[in-house]
Amino acid sequence: MIYQNIEKAVFLRRPNRFIAEVLVDGVPTTVHVKNTGRCRELLTEGATVYLEKGNNPQRQTPYDLVAVEKVRDKDTRLINMDSQIPNTAAAEWLAGGLFSDNANVRREVTFGNSRFDFYIEDGEEKAFLEVKGVTLERDGIAYFPDAPTERGVKHIGELCEAKRKGYAAYILFLVQMKGISAFKPNDSMHKAFGDALRKAAKEGVTVLCYDCLVTPDSMIVDAPVPIELGEAL
Repeated sequence: MIYQNIEKAVFLRRPNRFIAEVLVDGVPTTVHVKNTGRCRELLTEGATVYLEKGNNPQRQTPYDLVAVEKVRDKDTRLINMDSQIPNTAAAEWLAGGLFSDNANVRREVTFGNSRFDFYIEDGEEKAFLEVKGVTLERDGIAYFPDAPTERGVKHIGELCEAKRKGYAAYILFLVQMKGISAFKPNDSMHKAFGDALRKAAKEGVTVLCYDCLVTPDSMIVDAPVPIELGEAL
């Protein structure tokens, strides 16, 4: 996934979930935040952020905030925090990455009363796959979710139903950064999600986690990350 027209800025504050105030070349500017999660550990005053300039002159906010530098001690970690990009990056990677080069990958496919991020046909395999972008990191470990997500619990239950009806079922956690040693469900934030994930793994849903190569203007799926689900139900 490649962005266009990236500019560097300094984060000041976030009045609400949808906008942030930054300095672009020293000029105070209101920008759109492409992630409605809390992201409190990322968007701290003075942080270096990266913006994509929009092409629509009628927009109220001229930029989208897409990435941030997280500094701890002497280490700087570049994190993509655009919640729309994991599905785009996954779409570019699935055929030839997780599946064969000849796989037929379709986005936003309905199953019963549900809609999954991807439906894949690869030879004899017919599969549904959900993608979750991960931006929360503590001490080199990635966690999901960073806020309670009943929608996420519902998606996992739907994957279990697809599995029971004979489809392959996958949930793919895309960590929007490098340098991660493991992935864990964030039970301290939403234990119901962790319990649903452990139950799904026990029922045959394939749980995957990959990190990403991140630059200010790109994000590409890279390498598998070890998964630690914790105690089973």
